[in-house]
Amino acid sequence: MTDRRLWSYKDIAAHIGVQPDTVRSYRKHGLLPPPDHMESGKPYWYADTVRAWAASRPGNRRR
Repeated sequence: MTDRRLWSYKDIAAHIGVQPDTVRSYRKHGLLPPPDHMESGKPYWYADTVRAWAASRPGNRRR
């Protein structure tokens, strides 16, 4: 089953426990995967994309 909900910077930040500006910085520095969808110039990612990225990013540890 795939989760096709679209997440914004705010949703991603809440998921990984950082501020939205931190997520914007990750994208600026190429650390975030490319957006799955653009709407009115704003990037959005599928929840599954974010979960896979968060699980594989350096420094990730189970809490």
